[in-house]
Amino acid sequence: MTAPPPFYEPAKVGEIYIERAALVAAAASERSKTRAARPSTEDAKRIVAFGIDCQIGFAIPGASLFVPGAVEDTTRTLAWLYENLDEITQIAFSLDTHHVFQIFHPAWWVDAGGDHPAPFTPITHADVRDGKWRPIAHAAESLEYVARLEASGKYVLTIWPYHTLLGGVSHALVPALAEAAMFHALVRGAQTHFETKGTQAMTESYSVLAPEVRELGGKSVGSFNAAFFDMLMSFDRVYVFGQAKSHCVLSTLRDMQEHIARVDPKMIDKIYVLEDATSPVPPPPIDPLPPALDFPRLADRAFAELAAAGMHLVKTTDPIAI
Repeated sequence: MTAPPPFYEPAKVGEIYIERAALVAAAASERSKTRAARPSTEDAKRIVAFGIDCQIGFAIPGASLFVPGAVEDTTRTLAWLYENLDEITQIAFSLDTHHVFQIFHPAWWVDAGGDHPAPFTPITHADVRDGKWRPIAHAAESLEYVARLEASGKYVLTIWPYHTLLGGVSHALVPALAEAAMFHALVRGAQTHFETKGTQAMTESYSVLAPEVRELGGKSVGSFNAAFFDMLMSFDRVYVFGQAKSHCVLSTLRDMQEHIARVDPKMIDKIYVLEDATSPVPPPPIDPLPPALDFPRLADRAFAELAAAGMHLVKTTDPIAI
């Protein structure tokens, strides 16, 4: 068991600030003097802590896509990371990475009056086919996209507020987590891994491993990220946390499950989901609420299915025993 470093302030987890790199480095140096840490390369059992989209845009109050519960999730995650610092071989994060003009942002669509849809507006295949909403470009591909998305049975196209824009503050990792990752890297001698996703304009990319739709107009708009999957699966255990339970976390876990079933079903036993370190997107304020937009219900049902398939649903308070 490892105590949190002196710079860690739980009250600051929900705040935006510049990471205090010098302070973190000094604490890591002092830690090395007082308590020799085993280099990560000497771990007999290798564990990766995989944080999905733990960014300001999702996890800091006031951000455009703040997920209620995310601050508490992050606080529990940090306690888990610091307590298990000596057992965690590497930390990896995905970063949702967007531009203004993408198919799920308001700027992509207009109605007959030239107005853009409000955030959280669902756009169906029928809406596009009937001209209720028109794309500003790529009309044929946009119509095909909503049709393919609905046919997948997972989601209806939802217009999201502009979020995690590349170059913007909301794209950055939550500062308290950034400091924890730096501290871990210095103490254990293991570089933090960052995996970006979501820059393709013509598709949503909830999953870190693959976009929601991979082909439009006979052309590829994305493929399965085999290199990152293989990196994760090279560890003996993969602990998953982050935002949001109903979207990016869920889609990533589904892609992992489906690919594992194809290549080596036994690998499913490696995946541990910290279920108290992730929260769902609230349902949009629509009455009556379509079942496809009841995000908390969909997430709970899907997590039960993932557990039945062999993934481990655990809590941050559960000990790591490997």
